[in-house]
Amino acid sequence: MSAATGENTSAWQVYKRLLGFAKPYRWLLGGALVGMLLEAGAGAEFNLLMKPVINETFISKNTHLSLLLPLAIVGLFVLRGIAGYITDMGMGKAARSIARDFRVNLLGKYLQLPGARFDAEPVPAMLVRLGSDADQVAQAAIDAMQTMLQYSLQALAALAIMFWVSWRVTLAIVLLGPLLGWMMSKVAKRYRKVSHRIQESGAELLQAADEALSNQQEVKIYGAQDIEQARYRKLADRNVYLSMKVQSTKGISSATVQIMGAVGLALLLFFAGRESMAGRLDAGSFVSLMVSMLAIIPALRNLTSVQNVLQRGVASAQRIFAVLDAPDETDAGTRSLRRARGELEFRHVSARYPGATRNALEDVSFVARPGTVTAIVGRSGSGKSTLVKLIPRFYDFSDGQILLDDAPLRDYRLADLRRQIALVGQQVMLFNGSVSQNVAYGELRNASPEQLDSVVHGANAMEFVRQMPEKLDAQIGNKGGKLSGGQRQRLAIARAMLKDAPILILDEATAALDNESERLVQDALQHLMPDRTTLVIAHRLSTIEHADQVLVLDQGKLVERGTHAELLARDGLYAHLYKMQFREAE
Repeated sequence: MSAATGENTSAWQVYKRLLGFAKPYRWLLGGALVGMLLEAGAGAEFNLLMKPVINETFISKNTHLSLLLPLAIVGLFVLRGIAGYITDMGMGKAARSIARDFRVNLLGKYLQLPGARFDAEPVPAMLVRLGSDADQVAQAAIDAMQTMLQYSLQALAALAIMFWVSWRVTLAIVLLGPLLGWMMSKVAKRYRKVSHRIQESGAELLQAADEALSNQQEVKIYGAQDIEQARYRKLADRNVYLSMKVQSTKGISSATVQIMGAVGLALLLFFAGRESMAGRLDAGSFVSLMVSMLAIIPALRNLTSVQNVLQRGVASAQRIFAVLDAPDETDAGTRSLRRARGELEFRHVSARYPGATRNALEDVSFVARPGTVTAIVGRSGSGKSTLVKLIPRFYDFSDGQILLDDAPLRDYRLADLRRQIALVGQQVMLFNGSVSQNVAYGELRNASPEQLDSVVHGANAMEFVRQMPEKLDAQIGNKGGKLSGGQRQRLAIARAMLKDAPILILDEATAALDNESERLVQDALQHLMPDRTTLVIAHRLSTIEHADQVLVLDQGKLVERGTHAELLARDGLYAHLYKMQFREAE
């Protein structure tokens, strides 16, 4: 992890790294800075104009200046409005662009992380980083910077006018500065501490809502609405509690600034009175001092309030940097691979998930040859899915060796290795798009219409695709929600056919289907499997009777191996599982 993401890292270090993402937009920010300077200068000039307004209009009765001064004030505020517009547009464009960059980079980074990351961090928490965290980072990088610069420049300009008018009076008031700086430092630390906890609370809220809404059928059938609502309310109450701590800090700091402003005004009146009695301060100069002081107080209050946005953004930046600094999937292979023969060999392979107390796989050895079907069976939790996930290196094994065409998997470039593999799982993941976009997906996107038509026919998907008004261009909805389970499976098979990879992995591809859908899917698989190295995780053992070899796993160990007939004759665990399913079927 980078130094800029540790818990003990100062806010400035994080913010400094954050500003690095603003470099591509430095011309926008430069234009906005010019606007801020003009805005602050116009405000200062207005404060300075108060001296001739009072002295020439009300005391000297200068009729000529009494006409020009109001016009000058209007001109200053027109200039200030134009400058403010330039500032807002420049800063706004930069802020939204930085938020977009963070989102794009963050999603790209997540897609490069190893599979274990997705076990440790739920998707709703990832969505919080992509959503509110990215927005708050942009607010910290740009919006907070805009507020700080604008009000700092305005306060400094007003302070400069005060020194210009009467340095003695101003010097007495400036003594409050160190006390104000100390208070703002304390406020910043408190904001930063609470902001971390608010962000984590927001992720927990989103995760709880996602679980309840995604599983709404189970929630209803088991009468758990009240339980889920109570769980969500408890998390929401904690979020409110943390938010009120921020609000309390904001209110106290704002009130303190106003009290200090009142003390400053009192000092101004006291010392200005003494200067006036000594003949060193006229009425116009006093009004300029007063207007400048009144401009400084809200500027200081806004500078204190912006600490909330700034520290919340810094906390979000730390969460985002923690992901951006995480190591990618290991891809140290240098061996290129255009098309493999497809011979897979496991040699004494063991694997363990991070944080687990025992191996998910233990000393597994077998060979899967091209043109053969290897079925993998076993009780739930026996390690079947873990075994096939090692082949595309979604997870890495801890001991032993896996070879493809007599070369270790780790020697191959990751992208080249994965081009050799097609995967059809029980839970088919489709995307919100058309039939053709989901079949010709990723590196397959340049497939010809003839190829698409051929694989959709081969996967027995054309029988429902031709019934759609737009055929291959028909939209299938979010996650393929407009299709049935069997229809989604057949599109996944069409995608695998189009890829034409030498290794095919079927992860319980028909387990959740009805008999008619299973028949159509099994027929489609018969078109897909020939001349490949096929590994099938089978739930229904009747579907693998013709497999060339069957691997029987139990508690991560390979306990039996042979053909369907050989394993039945052995009367071991496979025979026991088969008899149980046969009795259930009867």
